Amino acid sequence: MAAVEMEKLTKKFGALAAVNHLTLRVPEGTVFGFLGPNGAGKTTTLRILLGLAAPTAGAVRILGENIRKSRGYLRRVGFLPDVPVFYNWMTAREYLRFAGELFGLEPTRLGKKIEELLELVGLQKEKKRIGGFSRGMKQRLGLAQALVNDPEVVFLDEPTSALDPIGRKEVLESINAFKDRVTVFFSTHILADVERVCNRAAILNRGELIIEDGITELRQKYGGRTMELEVTEVPEDLFPKLQAASWCERLEVKGNLLQFGVTDGEKAGRSLPPLLAEAGVGIIRLESREPNLEEIFLKLVKKNGSQSFFP
Repeated sequence: MAAVEMEKLTKKFGALAAVNHLTLRVPEGTVFGFLGPNGAGKTTTLRILLGLAAPTAGAVRILGENIRKSRGYLRRVGFLPDVPVFYNWMTAREYLRFAGELFGLEPTRLGKKIEELLELVGLQKEKKRIGGFSRGMKQRLGLAQALVNDPEVVFLDEPTSALDPIGRKEVLESINAFKDRVTVFFSTHILADVERVCNRAAILNRGELIIEDGITELRQKYGGRTMELEVTEVPEDLFPKLQAASWCERLEVKGNLLQFGVTDGEKAGRSLPPLLAEAGVGIIRLESREPNLEEIFLKLVKKNGSQSFFP
């Protein structure tokens, strides 16, 4: 069964379509990256999924429930907003107890649950009040709060966007620690985070779905390979010759370093050595690597005739 299903979901603000006929299916047990630049419609979609905004048109089912007809599913989901708000005079344990009591959890079970969650997010030794927490610690506490009711789906809205590298690492490690327990719907504009924790992703731009697939499949279908070639020199005629090659794309020159995408690895392997030999160029270093999500995103956005970039 799909954990989240959207069919032609649309949300308009006047003439502006923040979400435009979005059709998407998130399988149970998936760590699903909901990916797009700021303003793509990610948060608007999340607000609809959580019953905080009404759709203009379309249908949404979460855990099999039609969200227009029922709110029962809300007891079965967890949510971490992009800027979680806490009672700063509470400790982490006090706050999680408060959240668990709102769900009506039995006190003995709740006490055990709190300790498990604090250990999961690395806050089990923290005794100070939340007001003294760093931003990263607050995000990890927010993750624990989102799990306190044993949800079947957890919605995360930009959980790492305002964190420093250490905070991001800690939050991503916490997500990796619990991702096998629940379906994770991970909304973000940070492509590297999706690559680290997600196994499927949807790319959204200007409210519309560009593509949805597994991370591995996205690389295979749309990435090609990227090559870095360091040479002894770059003659004037080398750049146009590479540009003209049918297997070469996204060519950049940085000093004696050439970076380019390869659409056909076999053809590139046959054509590149004689091309360099003809130009009288020696090879210092040649490396090939799999494409990253940023390269795939930029390729797909360009293909769809739109311009939108990640910060």
